[in-house]
Amino acid sequence: MKKTCILSPDRQLTEEEQSLVWKKPPSHIESEAEKRIYEEIVRNWNRGEMKISTILLEGDAGSGKTQIAKALSADFNLPYTKVTCFADMDKSDVLGSILPVLSEEDDHSDKVEYLYYPSEIVRAYENGWLLEIQEPTVIRDAAVLMALNSALEPDGSLNLPTRIAHRHPDFIAVITTNRGYNGFRPLNEALRDRVQHAEKLDLPPKEVMMERVKAKTGYESEPVLSLLAETIMVLDETARANAIKGVAGMRSYIFWVDAVQSGASIQKSLYYKVLYKITTDPQELVILEQALASHGLTEKLEEMDHIC
Repeated sequence: MKKTCILSPDRQLTEEEQSLVWKKPPSHIESEAEKRIYEEIVRNWNRGEMKISTILLEGDAGSGKTQIAKALSADFNLPYTKVTCFADMDKSDVLGSILPVLSEEDDHSDKVEYLYYPSEIVRAYENGWLLEIQEPTVIRDAAVLMALNSALEPDGSLNLPTRIAHRHPDFIAVITTNRGYNGFRPLNEALRDRVQHAEKLDLPPKEVMMERVKAKTGYESEPVLSLLAETIMVLDETARANAIKGVAGMRSYIFWVDAVQSGASIQKSLYYKVLYKITTDPQELVILEQALASHGLTEKLEEMDHIC
């Protein structure tokens, strides 16, 4: 995969815009989803109605959704910004607001002027940035969803309080949403219909998990990394099967390995780095502990603690 693909070769970013382009850290490992999205966008970018500019990434917390969105910013040299949705969002959060300010004409004047302040969505929409829209599933107001729908039309425009804003040809929207999160609702059908490419993100294969953690932490012990990854996978599967709301994902794995690397007990750190992040409910903890025991992992973790 190429390092970057400039979608509009003649475009010159401002200094502020260039500072918003995400820089991939040395620990970044390209996922298959990132490669697939990159290739699809490049393949279709100049194909008119077939252009792919709205992406949906759906998966559990810690599955790498935001990492992919940021990586695409680097891949296409586009400024990255985001908006985190919340239940009581109103249209001003999408379209911007007109707010009163004191006049600058006279320091002693009490004259009030009204100025329009664009939302982050409008800034990305007009300037051709990559916008991550986090958790639109929590939005309750249908009017807000309609405004978002308008923003995601391929050749759309937004009716702002002061003017009409037109979609920049380089604007890419990446919708990221969790599955089964508190406040979760199914993604609005009209919004989902505007998506041209969707990815379902789960825990990656164990080998990929291990490579990512090596890159993040520098920890190299294959037996420990393998055992901890297997534990995370069993906990993730058990939580899903028993409708336990918490998540055992890559973040838990990374910070558990980091704790072990610093000398923490594997068994003790399992609780405060993984299990208590999933749940602190006593009955649910028993279910998770029984799953580890039935897979022989409790004994293996104890043995590994003695070895380390």
